Amino acid sequence: MTAPLQMDIQQILRLLPHRYPFLLVDRVVECVPGVSIRAYKNVSMNEPFFQGHFPALPVMPGVLILEALAQAGAAMVAAGLGDVENRLFLFTGLDDVKFRRQVTPGDRLDLVCENVRMKLNLCKMDALATVDGAVAAQARITAAMTDRPR
Repeated sequence: MTAPLQMDIQQILRLLPHRYPFLLVDRVVECVPGVSIRAYKNVSMNEPFFQGHFPALPVMPGVLILEALAQAGAAMVAAGLGDVENRLFLFTGLDDVKFRRQVTPGDRLDLVCENVRMKLNLCKMDALATVDGAVAAQARITAAMTDRPR
């Protein structure tokens, strides 16, 4: 069995098409391609969404927490593929979504995804976002792998 991968931002940028301000994964701590991933996003007051959500009480939007989880999951799948430059991973479903804790500036949002099933071009994964060990959000995410338009 090969050792789990770690990825810095340059390696993540090679796997994911997202760029600032929408890249929401800063580092991969441990990845077993196609099986599981542990990653994180450092949440800073400089995030553009805090300008309007909400200026007096900055809270990371729940949909962006889910997007960060989906990006981590996409990196997990992409890490096991040879040619990712011509592929995209797109949300196809979210089930059993629960938000348990607000995410605010200064938090480190830990992201964990575990592959439940991969069939053809569909991937279903259990996803968990935590801050200091407390659950911020959880969901079952379904994504489809497709060809990237040229």
